[in-house]
Amino acid sequence: MKIGIVMGSDSDMPVVKKATDTLENLGISYEVRILSAHRTPDEAKAFAANAESNGFGVLIAAAGMAAHLAGALAANTVLPVIGIPCASAHFDGMDALLSTVQMPSGIPVATVAVDGGANAALLAAQILALSDKDISEKLKAKRIADREAVIKKDKALQEELK
Repeated sequence: MKIGIVMGSDSDMPVVKKATDTLENLGISYEVRILSAHRTPDEAKAFAANAESNGFGVLIAAAGMAAHLAGALAANTVLPVIGIPCASAHFDGMDALLSTVQMPSGIPVATVAVDGGANAALLAAQILALSDKDISEKLKAKRIADREAVIKKDKALQEELK
């Protein structure tokens, strides 16, 4: 199974890159598209409606400002949708965060932090890991490596402070 990543604009690519880098490190297949909830609503709807039959297990939507993309995708699929609110120059992403997280009952969207591309990818991987032992093992190994990196940094700091 693969993960579908949709961004509302190519300006969202720096945030999406955090997600694709994370998925590549975990060896998880993905596809990235630019589809707008407002400018290409028919294409966004078709992508979501056909996502399951096209081999996707989870969708990630990155959008800023009005940030209706995640909700538009979720309205057209029963696959899990994870929203990444992207920061903009006007409200530092608060507008996108509220648009993404405040979904009506019946159309859930999991939402990560503003510009939280890496966490969106990790959450998507955790969802896939429920039925994929290989992904589960990779996530466990990542947690161990992350823990060891912090311990190493702490040890270096303690040595420096002596």
